[in-house]
Amino acid sequence: MSVADERRTDTRSQIREVALELFAEQGYDKTSLREIAERLGITKAAVYYHFKTKEEILSSLFDEVIGGLDGIVDWVRTQPQGPATHAEVLRRYQRLFTGESAGQLIRFLQEGQASFKDLAVGTTMKERFGSLAAALTPPGGTPEEQLRFRLSLIAIHLGAFHTEGIDGTAAERSAAALAIAQDLVR
Repeated sequence: MSVADERRTDTRSQIREVALELFAEQGYDKTSLREIAERLGITKAAVYYHFKTKEEILSSLFDEVIGGLDGIVDWVRTQPQGPATHAEVLRRYQRLFTGESAGQLIRFLQEGQASFKDLAVGTTMKERFGSLAAALTPPGGTPEEQLRFRLSLIAIHLGAFHTEGIDGTAAERSAAALAIAQDLVR
């Protein structure tokens, strides 16, 4: 990779990181490309070089998660239904949301639903979440079973960022969220 390519990738990555911070802090609708550029200390034109719109930045933030969800759904469809499969799906799902930026992404998903739901990436995430919940639910599952599987996924979300006032390390809180999620589907 050339030096110019490395700089381009680094700037693109920095734009994504700052955009996610701003989206999580003040919401998608209240964040502008100008603010992203200002926080980075670059020109708005430099942001436009990498991303034409805020939605393009947002979509790029979710590409990895969407790919991960697709991989989990593909995997679970080849496995027998049962507690071991469900536990592994939840572990894999939790790995998608590990780290600070992943926590911000989940925070944005939870708190920014109003603006997010009308965007193409919002529709895609909703579809993937539904596919994963459907793949986890036994055929002909009762409403209670269906709800348990969806709530188990949401427990992972909550463990990724709603941890203020909860004692323990990030790893301990993450383990607790996983344990609760797995209890829901037993």
